[in-house]
Amino acid sequence: MKLFFVFLLIAVHPITICARSMVLVLPLDDLSDAISAPDDADGSYSDSDEFNDSGPEPGSVVDPGSWSDIFESPACVNGTSIINNEDNKDYDGAYCEALRKMLEVGSGGGYRVMEEAVSEIEAAAAAGHPHAQSVIGFWYNMGMTRELSQAKAFLYHSFAAEGGNLQSKMALAYTYYRQEMHDKAVKLYAELAEVAVNSFPISKDSTIETIRIHNGPEENKEALRKSKGEEDEDFQILEYQAQKGNAEAMYQVGIFYYFGLRGLRCNHEKASSWFSKAAEKGEPRSMELLGEIYASGVGFEKNYTKALEWLTLASEQKLYSAYNGMGYLYVKGYGVEKNYTKAKEYFEKAADKKEPGGFYNLGVIYLKGLGVKQDLKIARKYILTAVKAGQPKAFYQLAKMLHTGVGMKKNLPVAIKLYKIVAERGPWSSLSRWAIESYLKGDVSMSFLLYSRMAEMGYEVAQSNSAWILDKYGEHGMCMGESGMCTDAERHRRAHALWWQASEQGNEHAALLIGDAYYYGRGTVRDYVRAAEAYMLAKSQSNAQAIFNLGYMHEHGLGLPFDLHLAKRYYDHALEVDPTAKLPVTLALASLWMRKNYANSFMINMIDALPEVFPKVEAWVKDVIMEEGNATILTLFVCLLTILYFRERQRRHAAAGDVAPPPQPLR
Repeated sequence: MKLFFVFLLIAVHPITICARSMVLVLPLDDLSDAISAPDDADGSYSDSDEFNDSGPEPGSVVDPGSWSDIFESPACVNGTSIINNEDNKDYDGAYCEALRKMLEVGSGGGYRVMEEAVSEIEAAAAAGHPHAQSVIGFWYNMGMTRELSQAKAFLYHSFAAEGGNLQSKMALAYTYYRQEMHDKAVKLYAELAEVAVNSFPISKDSTIETIRIHNGPEENKEALRKSKGEEDEDFQILEYQAQKGNAEAMYQVGIFYYFGLRGLRCNHEKASSWFSKAAEKGEPRSMELLGEIYASGVGFEKNYTKALEWLTLASEQKLYSAYNGMGYLYVKGYGVEKNYTKAKEYFEKAADKKEPGGFYNLGVIYLKGLGVKQDLKIARKYILTAVKAGQPKAFYQLAKMLHTGVGMKKNLPVAIKLYKIVAERGPWSSLSRWAIESYLKGDVSMSFLLYSRMAEMGYEVAQSNSAWILDKYGEHGMCMGESGMCTDAERHRRAHALWWQASEQGNEHAALLIGDAYYYGRGTVRDYVRAAEAYMLAKSQSNAQAIFNLGYMHEHGLGLPFDLHLAKRYYDHALEVDPTAKLPVTLALASLWMRKNYANSFMINMIDALPEVFPKVEAWVKDVIMEEGNATILTLFVCLLTILYFRERQRRHAAAGDVAPPPQPLR
């Protein structure tokens, strides 16, 4: 009978099935209207040159006011890498020091250090320092050291954006994006995406590593293990193989250092050294990257002649992506005479071998009419092919076409999505590297602040990570509220807002948690209708638990119409999506059968009463039975009963042994 009630409780409660982590992918179906645009779609490009220089000039400021400067740039101390505005030069050092205090507040000093940081940043902001204004915008958005106010956050970010702070522009663009203010969102995201594209390599795709520190409710131990940099055992083995002369290992180590992957800090000198060693052994990808490095001047002094030499060597080894770099040099006239015809030939060689960069470059050639007659139909075909292959620059180019209506029907919502994907690969994405490094070092407070900054800029993974950290560690003094450490209400409200934003961007686990929060009234007012809306978001990502919960809500008429037929369909669908849900679905279907055939019976009334009884029993077990002293007494009592039972059993066996055996019959 007890086992029956355990199964019954499972049947009448929304269940927990392991949720998959999701990554937002732009559905190409959204492009159907744009692709059907007439071939002679009018419009013109104002850009004089679509082949922008690859990467920023060495030493230039690509993300002014970036929080990453605290970790990456010693010049942050004297402000030389923070701002170019002479009017605020006196406040650069103060801003930098205050920012450092704010980020380190969780690891030493507490709220007193935070108060010092607040005072210094407010002074700089009052003097018109845009990056200090950006920090205050962040505080208002978080409800940190001041009241939560989206209006004031927007105001301060607007001031900061006008002063050149790109992270505030990201925050504003995301705000407009959520509010579907397309004209304003597309303008900001277009500007930010252009900055991002200008930081991309010439012939290689920009590589951005995003780490989800949790997998559903659990810590993502495998991903975290691979992010330990030089301390990771797998990397140490790879580095050992490279040191022993393995060309493939040399290239891989170089890639990790060049892009700052697997928890390693970006180090172009080490990357160049490993690429050079691998190239000497004939490794073609390393040759191509040496050409990239010489062309961009990152790691070596710019030398277009050497760049062309290395790219040519790579192409001779049948590395077809190297043709893109060679074509780029001829388009720009770097180290060679400008020649669009020759550039086109190289791009065609790359495209003939299905290299995405070749398709993109040919698309630009025909879009701009560089050495060929402008043909928007051909341009569109090549660019869409590159987009389907995941080429980041092609995403940007397609976004521009949809934004301006050149070559395609104007479509701002899709253009914004594409721009956003590209913009999130910009220089400000380096914050994620420092957030994961802080987390691995045990500085959860700093990691939370960095992820929260990225969450404000619209990064779904950061929204999910910061919310998860808040739920897991929020009670350990790492959450700053309006006037001191976060209250439970502030913590729940902040986590709820972050999960909600992540759910809007396709994170099924976040949608599930939001649904649970509204269903059970955790950190918010109980609202079955909004719970159903959140479960619907998770259902759209094929989340079995959300589908099961929707069936349960239809069965009981909670937030959804009472409909036993729909309830059964949802239960069946949950089993189709996740076969491991067989037991709870079977029990739920049994409950559904009883409700259909024995409505208003004693058994149905008892089942309906269980959700009210269960929390009370759970609370009693937690507060009374599991209280430390009571738990100890209960354990001792159980042990005593066990001893008495076995002693009594032993006594009975002994007594049975003293009884004389019955006489045996004669044979």
